Amino acid sequence: MFDIANTIKEISILALPFLLAITCHEASHGFAAYLLGDPTAKQAGRLTLNPLKHLDPMGTLALILTRMIGWAKPVPVNPSYFKNPQRDMMLVALAGPAANMALAIMFSIVVKIIFSMDINGLSPLMLRILEPTVKIANAGVVINLALCFFNLLPIPPLDGSKIIAGFLPRRAAYQYMSFRYGFIIVILLAMLGILGKIISPVIGFFYNFLVH
Repeated sequence: MFDIANTIKEISILALPFLLAITCHEASHGFAAYLLGDPTAKQAGRLTLNPLKHLDPMGTLALILTRMIGWAKPVPVNPSYFKNPQRDMMLVALAGPAANMALAIMFSIVVKIIFSMDINGLSPLMLRILEPTVKIANAGVVINLALCFFNLLPIPPLDGSKIIAGFLPRRAAYQYMSFRYGFIIVILLAMLGILGKIISPVIGFFYNFLVH
């Protein structure tokens, strides 16, 4: 039976780390592109940490359903502004997962600090504050690792495909990035449970490395 109260509780824990994860992911793409000469994201108002500018309804729904994977509206990038479009697109693509990894490390530090505290001498109020805080921080580690490695999958248009394209000959990179059924493949992999089997062990490895 669907437990509304428990679902609301879970969403309240996931909301902050998810919003921070997708916001920093997309903003990092935009900032990287801007530093490399492309003003498109800035002109579109996407160089911001306001999550409302980045939220995607379907991506948010996916997070609620999977408790792990979601996505935001892609930041617009125009490679024609880059001095070396193939290389610079690779750097822009890498910026998003790198931001998520940095956030995962930051959240893991919060978890470690709380776990290292002597709770015996803490007041009931402090304990009530620490309990949701550690749950949110723990979710922050998992969500950011999930977004990092999900986006690194080499399936167009995910970031991983753009990173790989940066190492391919120009013609091969163009043909690779012209593949238009990547999103359908991702949905099928998720529905069949294959996506989870691919990235869950990686998430688990890095979670244990960061938190334990």
